[in-house]
Amino acid sequence: MRILHTSDWHLGRLFHGVHLTEEQAHVLEQLIDLTRDIRPDVVVVAGDIYDRAVPPPDAVCLLNDVLSRLVLEAGVRVILTAGNHDSPDRLGFGSSIMENQGLHISACLEETPRPVILEDKYGPVYFYPLPYAEPAVVRERLGLETIRDHQSAMEALVGRIREERPHGVRSVLIAHAFVAGGTESESERPLSVGGAGTVEASCIEGFDYVALGHLHRPQQVGDAGVHYSGSLLKYSFSETDQTKCVNLIDMDDRGRCVLETISLTPRHNVRTISGYLDDLIEHPEEGPGRDDFLSITLLDTGALYDPMGKLREVYPNVLHLPPRTTAGAGEGGAPTIDHRKMSETELFAAFYSEVTGEVLSTEQRKAFIGVADRMIQVEREAAT
Repeated sequence: MRILHTSDWHLGRLFHGVHLTEEQAHVLEQLIDLTRDIRPDVVVVAGDIYDRAVPPPDAVCLLNDVLSRLVLEAGVRVILTAGNHDSPDRLGFGSSIMENQGLHISACLEETPRPVILEDKYGPVYFYPLPYAEPAVVRERLGLETIRDHQSAMEALVGRIREERPHGVRSVLIAHAFVAGGTESESERPLSVGGAGTVEASCIEGFDYVALGHLHRPQQVGDAGVHYSGSLLKYSFSETDQTKCVNLIDMDDRGRCVLETISLTPRHNVRTISGYLDDLIEHPEEGPGRDDFLSITLLDTGALYDPMGKLREVYPNVLHLPPRTTAGAGEGGAPTIDHRKMSETELFAAFYSEVTGEVLSTEQRKAFIGVADRMIQVEREAAT
């Protein structure tokens, strides 16, 4: 069985005010060409198809075009699941009709996840797609009051799969979750506040391959068969060192998998550079890299007039200038804290200390986390 694993397309995303639809279409064209070349038995998309619950029209049109070309023109079966950014009802519209064409959409949670059974020359492979599992939704759907966090929700769902899975069959789990030990990027939306959004790798092991979505860095977590394919593009400047890819898996008759990562080439790379303003303007980089999406750290310490405007005359796609260290900023000219890299809890604790002059207590921290988690849940439910 040949499987192509991808995830976290985030169609409709904005990057520092820039609409990325054309960038995403450029890379998805490569994905379509790749399927024609390597002829996988199935393409697995492990969640976060869209960037928000109500996607813009151009994102919907792009997804329709890509899936039509994969399923109807290339004749490749596709298994697609909802992530935490997706609206289950919108993404799952018409899914039962599409199954007959080879497009399997798992958007809404079921009490017992149904497998998609595909055949190769050695027999069946059971694919178990799990849409993003919000603990409150899982608790209501399964009627289990013991489900209070992502760990217990995932354990309950995967436990039901293990109970129903025939003995000895080859199997693949498709899930959208933050597995403990995985490396985050700045572009992921937290699943909860305070660390309760993670699940242990042990609760999703026992499958021949686990195709994960949510974390944007391609990586293996825990068991050798547990992999994130990573996001379609670099969606933050914290990802400049990453090479975006898809995972190609060849599974033999005993379920043993050989994995190959195949790189995707973006229309514009995402990079960071630094230097003095005059030097960057007078001695610009040569080659196409000048058109990349850039974050430029300026080393100048004095006042500058319209640095962004001047830089864009040479680097048309500079998107971000990090805060500079200026004379008198902090003791000895030390840089100020970058609040963008602080968690919600850290930001609130800093605000509380600034206003009251006191340190946030453990009880107050727990209360804030509880309120923040409820707000995240209400926001998701309102969006769908």
